[in-house]
Amino acid sequence: MFELENALDEYLSHLRIERGASPRTAEAYRRDLERYLAFLDEQGVGSCDAVTPEIIAAFEKRLVEEGLATTTVRRRISAVRGYHKFLVREGLTASNPAEAVDIPKAADVLPDVLSIEEVGRMLDAYIDERPSGLRDRAILEVLYGCGLRVSEVCGLDLDNLHLDDGFLRVFGKGSKERIVPIAGAAERALRTYLAEGRSTLARGAAVANPDARAAVFLNQRGGRLGRQSVFNLVRKAGRAINRYDLHPHTLRHSFATHMLKGGADLRVLQEILGHADMSTLQVYTHLDRTHLHEEYAHAHPRDKM
Repeated sequence: MFELENALDEYLSHLRIERGASPRTAEAYRRDLERYLAFLDEQGVGSCDAVTPEIIAAFEKRLVEEGLATTTVRRRISAVRGYHKFLVREGLTASNPAEAVDIPKAADVLPDVLSIEEVGRMLDAYIDERPSGLRDRAILEVLYGCGLRVSEVCGLDLDNLHLDDGFLRVFGKGSKERIVPIAGAAERALRTYLAEGRSTLARGAAVANPDARAAVFLNQRGGRLGRQSVFNLVRKAGRAINRYDLHPHTLRHSFATHMLKGGADLRVLQEILGHADMSTLQVYTHLDRTHLHEEYAHAHPRDKM
């Protein structure tokens, strides 16, 4: 068992250093794989070569019997697969027993999205001329107008902004850099915050911190705004349109859906959102097909007969 536990530490270092995984992602992998190693210990498995496809299948069955969500089971088995692939690469074992184990099919669940009208009402209702209000309006506009993740908004630095050229330089999952267009209401709200709000927030004590000096979005103390503050802001904004469970990722999903409805090319959207795999976007094409069917039913003369 020592061999497997020792290899786990090496694998997590590999994720952080070579794969660029964030500390949060690495910690999630640690929790999932520690649960897996505990199961192997129960089964009396003490070395890499002793793991078989049948044992991994039994682990998957255990997860299902515990009543875990399909997404959780998929994530843990994916973590196991990646771990065993690493063990083969490092020469600690000759084969990957996890390759033969099927990952449960993901449930076909469409993401929650706002309508264009709901987004408009939410943003029109958020008027606050205080520095923090200008900041919050800019965050909401950028979340929806650019389709950014929470971590990407919080991680924006001043030198990532190229507003005269109409784009942001964003660092997404695995610290991968991409260029995201910004225009219209999102650009105007961001410029207003930078011109009229940020300097007041920057007078806080934390401005001496180099990271705070670089950050676009600051808290009341002058430090970099955190994820939880953005979650709270979006939840508060959602209450204006009776959406009491509104999540920042809902604004990202809404951005993607509305872009497709507006005629955006799928590959361009993939580039903007920072998805490595085109298949990740298939859920949005499904939403778009639903929209097309509604338009057809509304407009086609034969459909009314």
